Amino acid sequence: MTYTLAVCAEMVFRDLPVEERARRIHDAGFQVEIWDWTRHDLTALEHSGATFSSMTGYIRGSLTDEDGAAELLRTAEESVKAAQRIGCPRLNLHGTGLDGEGLPLVPVPGEPTGPMWIAAHRTLTRVAELGESAGVTFTLENLNTAVDHPGVPFAKAADTLALVAAVDRPGLRMNLDLYHAQIGEGNLIELVRRAHGLGLIGEIQVADVPGRCEPGTGEINYPAVARALTDLGYDGTVAMEAWASQDSESALERFRTAFTPA
Repeated sequence: MTYTLAVCAEMVFRDLPVEERARRIHDAGFQVEIWDWTRHDLTALEHSGATFSSMTGYIRGSLTDEDGAAELLRTAEESVKAAQRIGCPRLNLHGTGLDGEGLPLVPVPGEPTGPMWIAAHRTLTRVAELGESAGVTFTLENLNTAVDHPGVPFAKAADTLALVAAVDRPGLRMNLDLYHAQIGEGNLIELVRRAHGLGLIGEIQVADVPGRCEPGTGEINYPAVARALTDLGYDGTVAMEAWASQDSESALERFRTAFTPA
């Protein structure tokens, strides 16, 4: 295995405080991801003993309009300070702010327009500059609009990859979410090969389809994905962002098994 495994603490051990979830994940041998840091006790997370892999990199804002971009950049600066407190190297972004149900606060009907693409490129360039000056990497995540996030702009993996490639700065990379890509586009191994070949993957996230539970519960052949990543020499992070289909301990072990090539 050439890559590192991480687990999203928001989706497992949900009966425990998040710092205890982080401790459990760490003790099982994984790095830890969180979402909205403003909902958590950063001091408790600092003392959890966990190694953090990724967190949400903004509180509010969007990529596509002037006011939304200003708010995204302002709250990204706050997020950088929080990430530095817990030693988190990557901060995740979406096309627009999401509510508690994962729905866009400013939905976009249909495909993004030309001016939206230009605004997003400009905003992401500034975000990348912020990341570079602070020594962290922002990642832009693809989402699916058919099931979980209708109305989010730049949701497809092809769109997020195009934006990251256009910005072409080390402070911005792609968070390639294979659960969302399977629903939106499919052809996952070729997608991984293309993004890896461009050197633009900051992280890979996984869950199975349907249900968004751990690998091995649905239709995606994750052991084949793992072999492809090993063959490519991918040495980044693979993170399970998935609900536990039964108990969290079993979900973590199924994830480990799927991404430990035979």
